[in-house]
Amino acid sequence: MQAAANPVLLSSTPADLSPWLSNLDAVSAAVGDVPALLSLAVEAGRTWPRPGEGRTAVLWELLASVAAIDVAAARVLEPHLDAVAILSQFALAFPDAEPMPEASLAEAWGVFAAEAPGVRLEARSVGTGVVLSGTKPWCSLAGSLDSAVITAHTDDGGRAAFAVSLRHPGVACEQPEWIARGLREIPSGGVRFEGVPALPLGGTGWYHSRPGFAWGGMGVAACWLGGAVGVARDFRAGLLAGAEGGREPDQVALAALGEVDRTLTAALRYLARTAARLDDGLLGGAGGPSTWSEAQRVRGTVAAAVERVLTLVGSNRGPGPLAFDEQYAKRMADLALYVRQHHGARDDAQLGRLALKGDCPW
Repeated sequence: MQAAANPVLLSSTPADLSPWLSNLDAVSAAVGDVPALLSLAVEAGRTWPRPGEGRTAVLWELLASVAAIDVAAARVLEPHLDAVAILSQFALAFPDAEPMPEASLAEAWGVFAAEAPGVRLEARSVGTGVVLSGTKPWCSLAGSLDSAVITAHTDDGGRAAFAVSLRHPGVACEQPEWIARGLREIPSGGVRFEGVPALPLGGTGWYHSRPGFAWGGMGVAACWLGGAVGVARDFRAGLLAGAEGGREPDQVALAALGEVDRTLTAALRYLARTAARLDDGLLGGAGGPSTWSEAQRVRGTVAAAVERVLTLVGSNRGPGPLAFDEQYAKRMADLALYVRQHHGARDDAQLGRLALKGDCPW
């Protein structure tokens, strides 16, 4: 069991987050227990703010706070919350579409949108409905979930999103050989679909073109940053414990802590500013940078901050805590793997193409 939750704040006060502090304490008590965390994710999906609805900063603070407790716990909660947001965005964009069954909102959801060489999931029209066939890669916790928002290739050569039950007999979840030392609770393997009925969400292109796609990507960045805050708190606590034992931190350790502080503070303030602009409708407006380019800036800025914190803390704390402090070693391994969802120079190249076209704030 982890220590009591200590929220990560962007622009709120601790009192602003008081309605959700019991949720954070429950997450702390459930670390390592995936079924319990999924139950908490379902509860959060009913009560936590959604992106773009006026309290985006609070949502990102809660995601960051969960990751500061345990990175893998955030990796459980975030996809469910993203799926709930996607379903809400779909309902608003297509008010005449078939509504989701009310019971589905009590299920645990994932979002599976990755692609990989050699595997392909296809959506095919059958009568008045759609069925999915093929394999989808990188489906985290698929065997523990009830349903998913999933992307598949369509007959017109594009990709579209669908809501699908993972309990259908035509669904087969792999048991991957998950050799990673990070995110051990979150194995991500392929899922095979054989004629599984699915509910279309918005048609070809809608999933990737909606503003919520970028919002969700920034929510993941909030999780990365929260994980880095957890690493920094471990570092500070270790220095304080050493000082109490008569070993005052030297200039090198203090310089590292100072750099960690300003690195995290800058990233937290950038997230706060972005959340406020998102809720005020200032992202993607005429004459300004697009929502997607801003998402790439946020993700790249946060990923760089996370990498720097991992390097600074890891090199200063040395091998001892990695070898003997289970919570710290887990956090470092979990975060190092999770942040690799950012593709480094390739994502920067995508942002560079946008900047070249003038999609930049400078």
